Amino acid sequence: MERVSCVPLLRRLLLLAAAGLAGAEPQVPCYFVFGDSLVDNGNNNNIASMARANYPPYGVDFPGGATGRFSNGLTTADAISRLLGFDDYIPPYAGATSEQLLTGVNFASAAAGIRDDTGQQLGERISFSAQLQNYQAAVRQLVSILGGEDAAANRLSQCIFTVGMGSNDYLNNYFMPAFYPTSRQYTPEQYADVLINQYAQQLRTLYNYGARKVAVFGVGQVGCSPNELAQNSRNGVTCIERINSAVRMFNRRVVVLVNQFNRLLPGALFTYINCYGIFESIMRTPVEHGLAVTNRGCCGVGRNNGQVTCLPYQAPCANRDEYLFWDAFHPTEAANIFVGRRAYSAAMRSDVYPVDLSTLAQL
Repeated sequence: MERVSCVPLLRRLLLLAAAGLAGAEPQVPCYFVFGDSLVDNGNNNNIASMARANYPPYGVDFPGGATGRFSNGLTTADAISRLLGFDDYIPPYAGATSEQLLTGVNFASAAAGIRDDTGQQLGERISFSAQLQNYQAAVRQLVSILGGEDAAANRLSQCIFTVGMGSNDYLNNYFMPAFYPTSRQYTPEQYADVLINQYAQQLRTLYNYGARKVAVFGVGQVGCSPNELAQNSRNGVTCIERINSAVRMFNRRVVVLVNQFNRLLPGALFTYINCYGIFESIMRTPVEHGLAVTNRGCCGVGRNNGQVTCLPYQAPCANRDEYLFWDAFHPTEAANIFVGRRAYSAAMRSDVYPVDLSTLAQL
């Protein structure tokens, strides 16, 4: 008989309880999300892209079903929105109303990268530069709604912004030589410099359009994803160090960038969320986090359930609350809640730098 677990529901109830304890009102007036498939919640649904998740079993544990989230349930951004005290999840920018702009929207797009060409083999996607253009349009709407630039600037200065870019610039660019020349043009160190220079300009644009409280999420251990293990790991367990090493080079530069912004930009309150370290600690002690499987997708095809991502109407594993990965690339709701909670309230000093989201909200 198939075992049915109540752990996902319990985990979500605990998350909601924690959010409720934080106060009846949201801790900030609005929350804006930028990123890729790790936090996309539907912006790719109606574009010509292979990077879409608006079909079952995606969303099998989400109240709204398959909304476009690349998980069985909540994303990290969803978890953070509840911890910040919002009654509902932040909606996707695609189709958002003017009223929803007041409390924030999600601009994230699966396959998006810092580089505009990243992910192009998957079809249309909304690169970080394009997400910023959408944000600029949203700011113009807010200026109109609030009656002036000063009122809009005051509101935006109190909001939380999270940005998580870079994963695709490695998985769907640098380490995909059949489609991209970057690994032949740059060493890993050089490529990290190229990425960070463009990222700095993009984050500066975000600041110029009113963002002050900005949490920049580092790239996680993408060399440990079921897809990379399926393709490149001899035993299906050992992570791909050349990929993780390149990612660490990028993350170190992001920390330096956060320091520079806080030192040089008036009113800037940037912080770094160490996703790499958080995932590393979860993988090192999975049992302590209630997880049993860290090297396979709950839903997928082939070796490690990672050679082909979750197919439409495919039956996922029953014990998905015990899996770190939902599919070939993306974490389960369980993992997303772990990351969201540690980003909001750091469990270890190394989780964030210099402050966590709960502190950032109060500044």
